[in-house]
Amino acid sequence: MNVPPSTIAPLPYRAEFEHPEEGEEETAAELNETLHAISVKVAHDEGHAYRSVHAKRHGILKAELEVLAGLPESLAQGLFREPGRYPAIMRFSTPPGDLLDDKVSTPRALAVKVVGVDGAREPGNEAQVTQDFLLVNGPVFSAPTARKFLKSLKLLAATTDKAPGLKRALSAALRGVEAILEKAGSESATVKALGGHPLTHILGETFYTQVPMLYGQYMAKLSIAPVSPGLLSLTDAPIDTDERPNAIRDAVVDHFRSEGGEWEVRVQLCVDIETMPIEDASVQWPEDASPFVTVARIVAEPQRAWSDKRAELVEDRMSFSPWHALAAHRPIGSIMRVRKAAYAMAARFRAEHNAVKIEEPRKLDEFPD
Repeated sequence: MNVPPSTIAPLPYRAEFEHPEEGEEETAAELNETLHAISVKVAHDEGHAYRSVHAKRHGILKAELEVLAGLPESLAQGLFREPGRYPAIMRFSTPPGDLLDDKVSTPRALAVKVVGVDGAREPGNEAQVTQDFLLVNGPVFSAPTARKFLKSLKLLAATTDKAPGLKRALSAALRGVEAILEKAGSESATVKALGGHPLTHILGETFYTQVPMLYGQYMAKLSIAPVSPGLLSLTDAPIDTDERPNAIRDAVVDHFRSEGGEWEVRVQLCVDIETMPIEDASVQWPEDASPFVTVARIVAEPQRAWSDKRAELVEDRMSFSPWHALAAHRPIGSIMRVRKAAYAMAARFRAEHNAVKIEEPRKLDEFPD
């Protein structure tokens, strides 16, 4: 069913839509400890500190985000309140905290940092001018609540940098399971998360924030979808990982060496708190009631998508967090509440271990390469 954007009646945010899970403070503390342990283990093994999750990076792009003109009031909120153009950084990654061979195939992820954004901000980043969006190539989060997310993260942490050969073999077996499920018209987020994601090109993926956030006076989820022909041709395109531990990065670099890309930023507004809950991140919001509507475009020209200089700047001297945000785009729900301190902890650990200063950019005029 096609729903015209002008007819969507979003539900205004109310504080009672959010309610702390029992023991949420303890969950947040345990989450911090678990992510810190991942960081310590990887830093010890690699001699360098990486992100606690999404450590394996597959490309860094300089891009431009253009907010569209003529958006209805419900969509003209926050960053998207009026037409404009902003420089942006796109970082492609995969979720584990250790640096695995790409034969261990896990979900694909995208972080976008928009620079030069003015407006009232979330407490703690009042002096910043960035807006970050963190997305994964699936519409729902792998766990419904913060406590269940912590349980799965502890299982993942216990495997950090253990038995890489076994992980490759397990990933191959899980990809077979996932292929059978998909032939039957189904799929499993759990199987994909454990290493069963198909060995496909990251640039053909559609990415989702998975968890809700404020959208001005409303609530929403975001997606970023490829729309240029070159990117669309890569949807479900296989990549060869034989003897290529960084095959995904190689594919990104190969594409942007001679061709650019364009994506649409799309917003799904919450219209019914019962079918589109805030506190259960595992529920897919029904698109027949509120479809994703395009509010902006992201364009990246042909460029060098990976270099030591880009890695040093973005990987070591920047952090990505959905809490680098306008107040109009505050993350909401238990999953995001417990992760707020973890993002800050992970950045501090990298800064201290690598002896660098991590700070938010105010412009991208001198971005490397």
